[in-house]
Amino acid sequence: MRFSRSVRSSRHSVPSPNGLFIATLFPSVINIREVKTLDVVKIIRLPADLSGPVYSFQWSPSSRLVLVAVGDQIQVVSADDTPFEASIRNAVPPAAKPSSIGFAASDTEVWVCSSFGLKLTLFDLTTLKGVEISNPKFFTPATTSNGFSLRPITNHSTIMTRTAGKDTISIHDPATKEVQRSWYPDTVDAQGLKWSPDGRWLIVWESDGQGHKVIFYTADGNTFKTWTGPAHPQPEDKHYPLGPGVKLVQFSADSRHLAIGDHSRGVCILDMTSVNETMRLFHPNTIVPCETIQIWQEQVSVVQTGPSLHTFIKATQAISPPGRTTKDNSDPKTGVSSVFFDASSGLIATRLDDAPSTVWIWDIQASELRAVLLFHSEVQSVKWHPTSRETLLIRCDGDLYNGIVFVWDPLSEGPRTIDFTSHLPDRKVVGRSQASWLCLDDSETPSLFFSDGQNYVLASVAESDQDVPYWQGGGGGEAQRQESPLELVPAAGSADPYLEEEDEDVSELEDTFIHKH
Repeated sequence: MRFSRSVRSSRHSVPSPNGLFIATLFPSVINIREVKTLDVVKIIRLPADLSGPVYSFQWSPSSRLVLVAVGDQIQVVSADDTPFEASIRNAVPPAAKPSSIGFAASDTEVWVCSSFGLKLTLFDLTTLKGVEISNPKFFTPATTSNGFSLRPITNHSTIMTRTAGKDTISIHDPATKEVQRSWYPDTVDAQGLKWSPDGRWLIVWESDGQGHKVIFYTADGNTFKTWTGPAHPQPEDKHYPLGPGVKLVQFSADSRHLAIGDHSRGVCILDMTSVNETMRLFHPNTIVPCETIQIWQEQVSVVQTGPSLHTFIKATQAISPPGRTTKDNSDPKTGVSSVFFDASSGLIATRLDDAPSTVWIWDIQASELRAVLLFHSEVQSVKWHPTSRETLLIRCDGDLYNGIVFVWDPLSEGPRTIDFTSHLPDRKVVGRSQASWLCLDDSETPSLFFSDGQNYVLASVAESDQDVPYWQGGGGGEAQRQESPLELVPAAGSADPYLEEEDEDVSELEDTFIHKH
């Protein structure tokens, strides 16, 4: 395990999609650092009148542009030497706020969703035009992606709207945004739409209150098939057809499989070459160790003079995953809470609502459970590495886990504990932390980005005899080096006029559009 030096940051610090740069939003400037050296390579000065809550701070898919939405302005600026700058003002109606913002089919297309679902606007930063779509069904940050999807390769925009109590799906031309196809799906209250990664299938799933229903459409919008539930439910689920339906759907990276989770303890896997159910992964109440199943239990040792120690032991006897720790069971959630395929599409990681501190790892080829990871606290997030096969990042809730992340792969002796605390100033985490993979295209060694809102640190998961991380060659490592004057823009401790974040469920933006190139 190798760590970089800590770098001063803010609550808005984001690695680029290609893993080569890290953008940090400071008062009046955006600071761009190169991962290879951790040196500042560009300072982007923002307009003096930019103030208010931060709604979005993100990279474009190509890692060429950076978008920052503050108050009633959206600024899109170049992170490299390309001269590009665009500004969108009042992108939402009066009295509304931007609820969700993102890049669309290209770096120069931005979509903005207004609070209350008033409208979704697609802005083209090169033609100075905006196309408005009224009544988007999903508009909050957590749900917008359920109702707005880009078809891979062709970049056709697909949007779900709802008017007069009816769902509508429309497919828009990637260039002109004109409607090429529109129809009413056979749903009462659809909960989302999604394209398969190869762009061959468009799926729509019905509300779980309406039973099991997933509709499969061809690329031109014609209905191909409707899935209405598992073919062979468990014997104890005798009233299965009358129970709640689909909670979530997830395609594998190679588009060969679709996983469907519901309120039971099972996950249905469909083979997308024929759109038929081929297996059902059922989470047992009791797990018995065997040669093909590894069960790892976390052991936490609290040390008064230092950080807590997190280790894992291999279970040798049958074990039942612990349930919820909360005392409020007035409306208990049940079923599958998350499903994720790894980069090879050969493994699936799942979690259950009624066993929130357990991660289950399944082998799709063998249709078998391969590993069970049991933690002391509820699991906060599970993320497979986007390119490295079978490499999983896990984070847990609680004060004992503020600076801790776990990395698991099939060859490791249980999850590896990575503690960033000792690599931060004063050896402590001072704010809300975040952790994510660094997607370095030309590195075979998985690397991590960790930030506590004031500083960030990079870590390589490599063993000591493996490749030296980028930042080790640029003056990184354990030793701190003196910052240059350029890296201290703005000065540490300066007043922050706009870095007060809105609540996660906030929603809004508006309607005028100023562009300069």
